[in-house]
Amino acid sequence: MDRLLARLPFLLTLSITLSLLMHGRIAQFPDYHAFADHSVYFGIPHATDVLSNIGFAFVALWGLRRLLPLREHAALNKCWPGYSLFLYALLLTAFGSTFYHLAPDNARLLWDRLPIALVCAGLLAGVRADTVPNAESRRDTILLAIFALGSVVWWYISELAGAGDLRLYLLLQGMPLILIPLWQAIYRAPKVERIAFGAAIFLYAVAKVTEVNDHTLMNALGVLSGHTLKHLLAAAAAAVIVHRLIQRGR
Repeated sequence: MDRLLARLPFLLTLSITLSLLMHGRIAQFPDYHAFADHSVYFGIPHATDVLSNIGFAFVALWGLRRLLPLREHAALNKCWPGYSLFLYALLLTAFGSTFYHLAPDNARLLWDRLPIALVCAGLLAGVRADTVPNAESRRDTILLAIFALGSVVWWYISELAGAGDLRLYLLLQGMPLILIPLWQAIYRAPKVERIAFGAAIFLYAVAKVTEVNDHTLMNALGVLSGHTLKHLLAAAAAAVIVHRLIQRGR
């Protein structure tokens, strides 16, 4: 039974991957760049979507400042390659997303999605090293980073060819929501870890809901769009993870 449970994450990943392959390409919505935020502050277009990226930079810099001195700590050393990629990619997300939202189009979206994909890769590698016995942290981090970059490059090349395909990118974004709680349950991660990462996953799931309700929330709130809220909630999810890692280092 334990051996079957240990194989469950791999079998689940394989089945989802095969399902996506059989599904056929998943195209980007034609109106993807038509965001609800049209505010202008201090001459900055789409100002709330742009300025809300400060949250990613703040969390990343906070995490790097507090965790870099602790990277050799017994509680962090093994999983540091993954979590360091997570933090550096989070910082790059602040710049990439800002660049994109100033003038949204596919060319700029490439630089938004590349660091986001690396954030997901780093998080997966970090948690796997945390929980799965004999996980090879550096190898996993490198392989997942390569997959992350490839997933976005594949979307961009296929988009240029007129047949954009988001399947690999969506797979990478979705798997942390499934694999992290599964790994933590199978390998009996401490309760405090499961609560922290569960809270982060919940916040990120809510962020995705606000993202797809961009215009609806703008009409309801009048000030903040759904996409702006997505940035704030996603930054909050990252902050929960960083806070837990800092506590662990103590």
